[in-house]
Amino acid sequence: MHDTFVLMKRLLHVSACLLAMAFFLPFEKAVCADFNYFGTLQEKLVSEGFKREKIVQIYQSPNVFFDTKGVSLFFVHREASLNYSQFPSPLSLAAAKIYLKSYEEELSRAESTYGVDREVITAIILVETKFGQSLGKRQVINTLSTMASLSDANVRNRFWKEISGSTKLSLEAFEKKASDKSSWAYRELKALLRYTEKEEMDIFKITGSYAGAMGIPQFMPSNIVRFAADGNTDGRIDLFDHADAIASIANFLKKCGWYRGINEEKAKKVIRQYNPSSYYIDTILQVAQKLK
Repeated sequence: MHDTFVLMKRLLHVSACLLAMAFFLPFEKAVCADFNYFGTLQEKLVSEGFKREKIVQIYQSPNVFFDTKGVSLFFVHREASLNYSQFPSPLSLAAAKIYLKSYEEELSRAESTYGVDREVITAIILVETKFGQSLGKRQVINTLSTMASLSDANVRNRFWKEISGSTKLSLEAFEKKASDKSSWAYRELKALLRYTEKEEMDIFKITGSYAGAMGIPQFMPSNIVRFAADGNTDGRIDLFDHADAIASIANFLKKCGWYRGINEEKAKKVIRQYNPSSYYIDTILQVAQKLK
């Protein structure tokens, strides 16, 4: 009996030691058994004030992985390839008119509060996510973590080997773009972590575009901090809620220079800050005009 007690005590001691080692040693979560994709990224997040136990919990989840396929789109995507002609079509305009009626109260409140035309807000929601029907299927945590981890040369080299046959970028051009975008993605990742913690949202359930834009208005996480608004006054900001999405778009445009009665030239400059594509800008104004 005594021997059994001693054995159990030793086993508990060893288990406690292993748990402590797993917690305090450098991060080892990786997609491949022989390579740690997110180790450097995790250490950097902790060094900048994020709680180690929270970061461990996120990156040890089976939901988190290095998304080579998803992020490769970021290096081959071309905005002009999108079919913008679908949005001023009779079918899309009919759906937009239904949306205007369905969310008349929310749109009226946003128009009154921010001075932004309800037709413009509706046009943006149509083009961005087809009124919330196309929110993107990629986990934002994976997209931003993968892009942010490209600041690590070893990770970047592995990623280049995977995508070099499918991109027109030269190695030199890839290196420059990866360096620029990894810094940007890291800032967005930090904003995502803070936003989901503040609003008590499940970070693993947030999906978005190939670049990490999320919610009905497709805001990047840093824009949530700067522009998102509580449209339904429930004390929370949830961009997957239409009232919050409508108010957030209106607040974004107002803070970027929109005002009641703005002319077309100045309207284009404001919308450019939402999306710099000339195709996008022209489509938003065209749809809005057809809805008046």
